Amino acid sequence: MFNPTRDEVRKFFIESWRKYRAQEVQTPLEHMATDLIQLHPEYHALLDDPDSVAREFSPEDGQINPFLHLSLHLAIAEQLSIDQPPGLRAAFEACLRRRDDQHQALHDVLECLGETMFDAQRNNTQPDGRAYVSCVLRRAR
Repeated sequence: MFNPTRDEVRKFFIESWRKYRAQEVQTPLEHMATDLIQLHPEYHALLDDPDSVAREFSPEDGQINPFLHLSLHLAIAEQLSIDQPPGLRAAFEACLRRRDDQHQALHDVLECLGETMFDAQRNNTQPDGRAYVSCVLRRAR
């Protein structure tokens, strides 16, 4: 199983963005990444700077880690494409109908994925797919 390091993930997003801006050929995954990056213009300057690989983003300082945020978006895109966990796609579509804004509906899912991952880490368990889908459905109401 592919298990990239923090720096490899960051370099992937930076390189995907560089290729997009240079109009170079991208892999399908790089194309997905740049579609997500385009939704976040607040990250463009950071991704233009290769030195940002080493930058720290402290929640205590009120900072959101843009690389983590984009990684969660990418994970959700993959999950939705295969409807895993089962029911996630329908729950997302319910959020989309309520929000009528794809990016905001994706952020609803992202919040639930973050909660699910946090709970799994805290409890030293596997992520609970049913709880994840239930969380998204609650946000759709």
